[in-house]
Amino acid sequence: MASRDLQPAYLHTSPYANECLGPLGVVDVMHMFLKYTPSEFAEIVLTRQEEKGLFSEHEIELSQLLLPHIRRAVNISSVLDARAIEQAQMTETLNGLRQGIVLVAGTGAIVYANKAASDMFRAGGPIRDVRGILGAVTPAASMEIRQAVAIAGEDEGRIGKIGACILVSEPDVAPVFAHVLPMKGSNMRSEFAPSAAAAIFVSAGPDELGTAKALAAAFRLTHSETRVLASLLLGRTLSETAKEHGTAITTTKSHLDNIFAKTGVSRQAALIRLAMQSF
Repeated sequence: MASRDLQPAYLHTSPYANECLGPLGVVDVMHMFLKYTPSEFAEIVLTRQEEKGLFSEHEIELSQLLLPHIRRAVNISSVLDARAIEQAQMTETLNGLRQGIVLVAGTGAIVYANKAASDMFRAGGPIRDVRGILGAVTPAASMEIRQAVAIAGEDEGRIGKIGACILVSEPDVAPVFAHVLPMKGSNMRSEFAPSAAAAIFVSAGPDELGTAKALAAAFRLTHSETRVLASLLLGRTLSETAKEHGTAITTTKSHLDNIFAKTGVSRQAALIRLAMQSF
């Protein structure tokens, strides 16, 4: 505090006191430090006008009683802000993944679903949001998920640290698996979703178009060549690809020959192997 901690002679000659405080009619200043670390600094500054006089000892005592509570409020606010930033960063990271991620409570209620999982819900599979409860396309898979989640929430030891792997796709399509992992003791549970008992990771399945585009960028394929490659990666034959694109089989074959030349392979099997190994 200026009147108590600084000499009158210093205040009389101080440019700050004379040029800043004086014109404002300020005769006393009290600084209360709230935070003083290598990366953060905060304080409260109280001033007294000339007509009010200097701070009294009683007012100083009151400020000393108040100061710890203000500091506590500032620290709590900092923690909450940091947690909000961490959660925002976590959400952004999870939403950037192709794999569906769902956090559920022990009852199976959905606590959080990333963008990929939400897209699966909207598309109708392989996992579903059934009035806020996580389910799957088939009743059997839904039952397995509920049982695994219940075990994860009640007795983590029974499910084990590696969790459970459940087939959630229908029999006549490419297999998609959901991995149910317990979250007891997990940092994600305590900091991001305290009510979550289990995390379900759902494989996104092959991304043929994305793989074709990646190869196209790497080997400078044309748009038509990329379309042919994507069709072949989906398992279609050359004639089926030509029919799908409305082009002659000779034109489609010419695109394939160009792909072979650019990628350095000479057979469709080798081309598909290159795509799978590279991306």
